[in-house]
Amino acid sequence: MDEKSSTRKGPGFCSLRYGLALIMHFSNFTMITQRVSLSIAIIAMVNSTEQQNISNVSTEGPLADTLNNPSRSIKEFNTGEASVYEWSPETQGIIFSSINYGIILTLIPSGYLAGIFGAKHMLGAGLLISSLLTLFTPLAANFGVILVIAIRTVQGMAQGMAWTGQFTIWAKWAPPLERSKLTSIAGSGVAFGSFIILCVGGLICQALGWPFIFYIFGSIGCVCCLLWFTVIYDDPMHHPCISVREREHIVFSLAQKPGSPRRSVPIKAMVRCLPLWAIFMGFFSHFWLCTIIITYLPTYISSVLHVNIRDSGVLSSLPFIAASSCTILGGQLADFLLSRNLLRLSTVRKLFSSLGLLLPSVCAMTLPFVTSSYMTTVILLILIPGTSNLCDSGFIINTLDIAPRYSSFLMGISRGFGLIAGIISSTATGFLISQNSESGWRNVFFLSAAVNMFGLVFYLTFGQAKIQGWAREENLTRL
Repeated sequence: MDEKSSTRKGPGFCSLRYGLALIMHFSNFTMITQRVSLSIAIIAMVNSTEQQNISNVSTEGPLADTLNNPSRSIKEFNTGEASVYEWSPETQGIIFSSINYGIILTLIPSGYLAGIFGAKHMLGAGLLISSLLTLFTPLAANFGVILVIAIRTVQGMAQGMAWTGQFTIWAKWAPPLERSKLTSIAGSGVAFGSFIILCVGGLICQALGWPFIFYIFGSIGCVCCLLWFTVIYDDPMHHPCISVREREHIVFSLAQKPGSPRRSVPIKAMVRCLPLWAIFMGFFSHFWLCTIIITYLPTYISSVLHVNIRDSGVLSSLPFIAASSCTILGGQLADFLLSRNLLRLSTVRKLFSSLGLLLPSVCAMTLPFVTSSYMTTVILLILIPGTSNLCDSGFIINTLDIAPRYSSFLMGISRGFGLIAGIISSTATGFLISQNSESGWRNVFFLSAAVNMFGLVFYLTFGQAKIQGWAREENLTRL
């Protein structure tokens, strides 16, 4: 086939690859809701003294009521009649962190194994295990905190398998001019899932009891597994439902060579690769602030804006619907700039990385000075995760550009750097705000901005978008 035909446009949005992106969106949605469920349910699980009747709480529009009277007590929340556990704050901290340690344990090996055994089975197994463990969590809580910690750790390992293997699939399914679109559609499931779980999680605990938050989202995960194993295939060459036109478009746009032998991972070359370290530093900076927002946003809203827990959940969910929208719109804009040849690939990656690190830093540094303005604070809290997710069209998918053959393995390492940043930032935030709430939050946001600026400067200096020599097909026999 000639060059002209190999670069023609594929079937577009009505195509199998966009269906796969939606399935991955649903999978990411499921995993983040299962991960955050305990953070919401634990309010009811350990709340032994604040079981209050919902009839005393206004039902005439909780969010509107909060806007009119933001100083309502945070105790106006019904935690249901389910079992209550005497878990200290230290024990709760161990439970929360256990899933992160589990993810770290499997990020790198799962990315490598997905490239060998196929991402379909690796991701599907991770999603299924995570869903089954979510269903089992309420029963495990009755057997003791040790079993809950063990389940959360194994669940983290399962989710680590599912997170990283996605890039193995996109390395074979996403044409270069559609990578930002497809990965942003799939990745936006994380932000949308965060929005949904924060918005309805408290209501589920309130109306049905806290165990149902695990039963509902665990069951959704099992349904998602059925879709995954039915629709997802590792590459377009073996999918039974793909059209000939779409298969040819994907294969020739990627210049694939089916059946090429797999070589060992060039670790030494990777360690010496500065563009790869630029991606790692970008992940470290990005996850630093994102983890603070995900973990401490309800606490910040309750302590600074003085709203109750139910309304705090609604307000906490708003930034993530903005993040989901910005992820998809950013992907569309990035691929538009590339398809019209308005900007080079490296320029697009650095542009969206700059916006995704600089804009949330400005918003974070502004927050401590506008706490007297309720509406301004809410707007800035919405903008931070929204603008931060523009990175999804920057360094987040940069491994697909510089080393597509090893993108899943490198994504595992990248997320490892991000998780390390999240652990450090969460610990630092807890320490700073425990010393002095007002100055503590100011120091938290200024430190986050400084970390973001470090990552941005490093990426702008060393980041690239061209495939590296050690990742080229013709050089594999020499590695």
